[in-house]
Amino acid sequence: MKSQIALAVVAACAAAVVSAQSPSSSFPRGSSLQSWQNPGLKNVLAKCKNPPQPFSIPGAGQSANASTAPPEPVLPPTAAIPGVLAAGQSWKVVWSWEGNNVDGPIAGDNGTLLFANNDASNVMQLDPSTGLAKIIHRDTNTGGAVSRSKNGALFVAERGLGSAIEQLEPQRKVLANSFHGEPLECVGGVANDLAADARGGVYFSVTGATGSGVFYADPKGVVSQYGEDVPLANGIILSPDEKTLYVTNGAVVFAFDVKHDGSLTNQRKFGKLQSGEGGDGSAVDQQGRVYVATGKSVDIFAPDGKFVGTIPGPQGLHGTFFGGRDKRTLFGIVFYGGWGTPSARNRIVAISTIAQGYTGRAK
Repeated sequence: MKSQIALAVVAACAAAVVSAQSPSSSFPRGSSLQSWQNPGLKNVLAKCKNPPQPFSIPGAGQSANASTAPPEPVLPPTAAIPGVLAAGQSWKVVWSWEGNNVDGPIAGDNGTLLFANNDASNVMQLDPSTGLAKIIHRDTNTGGAVSRSKNGALFVAERGLGSAIEQLEPQRKVLANSFHGEPLECVGGVANDLAADARGGVYFSVTGATGSGVFYADPKGVVSQYGEDVPLANGIILSPDEKTLYVTNGAVVFAFDVKHDGSLTNQRKFGKLQSGEGGDGSAVDQQGRVYVATGKSVDIFAPDGKFVGTIPGPQGLHGTFFGGRDKRTLFGIVFYGGWGTPSARNRIVAISTIAQGYTGRAK
């Protein structure tokens, strides 16, 4: 019995060391593959009733040996936006690392933030005030985005072969990994972004194929597809009252009404980006304004779709969210270098805001 207790103590100490906070340089970048990069995908697709066309990220791996560090993105000046951003504010870098890592981030407890580390198949928690991070969930099968519901359940979109929407907390289980009785790979493209609702379901976007679009995995894991002509579905976010779902599609932002069972109706054009063509990760604030990363800025829309203003950002800004202890900090995730090459780099940047992010949900 004593030896068993001793072993348990050793194991606990070892686990504590593994999960201890460390600077970014102590974490390996990883080498996980998205499903479209996996040689085994063709065997899966061969069994689909209607096999999708091959998908890949444009330019990925063309310079697989490129290892020269790319120029650091320029942090441009910003201008005041009434009710949103005061004059004289500027972006600051709070995290820098190598790889195709940071994606789908959300606010965490006590001013921390969580993000999916795509390359290393884990979910990390970062304290932007210290720059220290730790791994909180491992083996996420190339997890590419996270979302926490109002009820506290944490989900991840898994982009590796055997793609799935998996619940990580409070208990770990697969919510959904099929559509119409076939693997999610048969849809084509890649599971991109997600938004968990208070019902226990998850909205997610699939990007890059004929079957791309907007999907909903209900609390029982049954997946349905919604929307018409949304081939570039990407960033996806619920309004604070969860009665509206916003989805980016290139330079257009669509809105859907959410019915009592989570199904979607009344698709409509909500807004058009003013400073970029590639809408990506999005956020909402306490007033219901919608913030959309454009690839080089954050465009902001009022709840009625009226354009409010732009916060210029570094080239490669592909996601945004509110965080900090009072949720008055807007964060952006920035990718630069060659995707899928040793030159790939990631940053998380932050800027103080007048506006407060929605406090009833992590994002």
